[in-house]
Formats: sequence, C-alpha cells, structure tokens
Amino acid sequence: MKRLGTKLHLITWSSEPSESGGQTEEERLIEACKKGDRKAQKQVFDRLSPKMFAVCLRYMGDKETAEDVLQEGFITLFTKLDSFSGKGSFEGWARKIFVNSALMHLRKNDALSGSEDIEEARSISATTVSPVENLGYKELLKLIAALPDSLRTVFNMYVIEGYSHKEIAEALGFEEVTSRSKLQRARARLQEMIKEKY
Repeated sequence: MKRLGTKLHLITWSSEPSESGGQTEEERLIEACKKGDRKAQKQVFDRLSPKMFAVCLRYMGDKETAEDVLQEGFITLFTKLDSFSGKGSFEGWARKIFVNSALMHLRKNDALSGSEDIEEARSISATTVSPVENLGYKELLKLIAALPDSLRTVFNMYVIEGYSHKEIAEALGFEEVTSRSKLQRARARLQEMIKEKY
C-alpha cells in the first residue's frame, strides 16, 4: 500500500466569509471536494493530516499502522463528504471519522478483546493521586502508545476524546462496566510505567 506523507506544519483555513460570494474558504474547499476536485482534496488533506495523524497515532501506537488508518480515514472522509451538513465544525466532524477508522482497524484485528478481571479493577483505587500530572505531553503520549490496544483505545476515547462510558461501550460492543474497568486498568498501568521510567 502506498504511504501518504504527512506534513508536520499546520496549515489553517479561514472561517471568515470572503468578500466574494459570502462563502468561507473552508466551505469553498468542501464544495470543490464534493465535486471531485483533486486540488481541493489535496488542500484538505494537507490541512487536516497533521492533526488527524496525531489522532490515529494515539489509537494505533505505531507510525506505520497510523499511516494506514490515516489513509483509510481520508478515503472515508471524501466518500462521506456529502453527509457533512455544514453545521458545526468540519474538523470535529472529520475527527469522528478518523476515530471510527481507528476503531474499525482495531476491531478487525481483534485488538479490543481481552479478558477482564473485574475484581482486579475494583481493587484499583480511583482516588489515588496520579503521577501522570507531572509529565509533559510528549512523554505522556509515548506512554499511552505503549498501552495494550484495548486499554489505549478506552483511555483515548474517555480521557482525550471526551466520550462517556455508555458511548464507549456502544461503540466497542461491550458493557459499561468493562469500559470503566479498562479505563482504571489503563490509568493503573500508566502509573506503573511512570514509576518504572521516572
């Protein structure tokens, strides 16, 4: 599969209406993409890929797989562009597509299954002060990437994306208590890794 290069600089677009026609640059690009304009698709790719690659990398844990998921996400995005209503943030709408692409990849590879020891999860104190608070962002991302797939996925969805346990359980096909358990285990494992490394 051909790898898509990701640019590390951020390119932003204006959400202010232009003087000609009242459409924002974002709206014009989206309309052009809907008509199959390759240049517009390239611009959207260039503008979204740094942030969406970061999302994919958080879920996948390694660059190569994250690049595959990024590519799958953009294929889905351009295929489903007609379903974007124009209400709300385009970037927020796109982000959901990339999270779903990552989840589909994890499901396909059976990475979200795993035995749960509920008793073990209950024994983990939720009130323990976390040493995670003393870490920098990049250090924390490296530790999150080292979590097992199922724990990393729930941690990302709950802590970073802001999904509720009910939404996570519905998206991943298990009980709410399993989502809570995986989150507690992820937090406990992060604390263990921090103690080992720092």
